[in-house]
Amino acid sequence: MMSGLLRKTVISSVALGALAASLHTMNTASAQQESLVTNNHKQQVVDLLKSIETGAPEPVTIINPKKYIQHNLAIADGLAGFSAVLQQLPQGSAKVNTVRVFQDGDYVFTHTGYDFFGPKIGFDIFRFENGKIVEHWDNLQETPKMPNPSGRTMLDNITPVTDPEKTGSNKVLVQTFVKDILINGQMEKLAGYFDGDNYIQHNPHIADGLSGLGDALETMARQGITMKYDRIHKVLGEGNFVLVVSEGSFAGKHTSFYDLFRVENDKIAEHWDTMETIPARSEWKNSNGKF
Repeated sequence: MMSGLLRKTVISSVALGALAASLHTMNTASAQQESLVTNNHKQQVVDLLKSIETGAPEPVTIINPKKYIQHNLAIADGLAGFSAVLQQLPQGSAKVNTVRVFQDGDYVFTHTGYDFFGPKIGFDIFRFENGKIVEHWDNLQETPKMPNPSGRTMLDNITPVTDPEKTGSNKVLVQTFVKDILINGQMEKLAGYFDGDNYIQHNPHIADGLSGLGDALETMARQGITMKYDRIHKVLGEGNFVLVVSEGSFAGKHTSFYDLFRVENDKIAEHWDTMETIPARSEWKNSNGKF
């Protein structure tokens, strides 16, 4: 017969095993639920942006009607401001093509080709709160008529999100790059952030590689054009992609910079961006500020 001590040991082992299995199931279910929420928020944002083209009313219900903080300075605050812009569009005139969508916590950010009041490339950031969108930022730039010197557009080269476990370290890497190079001008550190001259560039005026960046900076200097980053406002990321929102000036004009970087093997491998001139405060349709 099984001794009392042995019986208790077996029962305890069975109980611990059952508890471990239960915890594993709970963790798996929690991870699946979190993934479902993430995918839902991404799709909700994509659908919301597409509704600018289609006019579908359902996607707009994801916006909190009592709290929608608008940072596009050409649009009035709240859901009413968003609706007013949609009403200004001639029916069937708008086109929306979202090519990238990411999520970082409560934030979903997208990279989209637009055609409303003219063709544009834009980054949009939406903040969720209790399952509803409560805040929006964006940065829009007119779509160039020609590819950049390396034949690339501001949207092309679709690559998957990878390395989710490196989101944090990739955000630190890119933020440090922007601080070192773009804000502090420590150009002696530049090469350390790249794998030689392997750097894919989507800025409409700059060719691939560090050599392309150097040529562009020299051309700007000869033309007396200055570009200055003053401060970082947001760093958002998912896996190998990091978006940095910065404030500064370009050609003497107050400017908002949105830079999207793809990281590969702990080096910056690819870059997309938009620049938008920030209008004078007297022209703002809301008081929330660009950032």
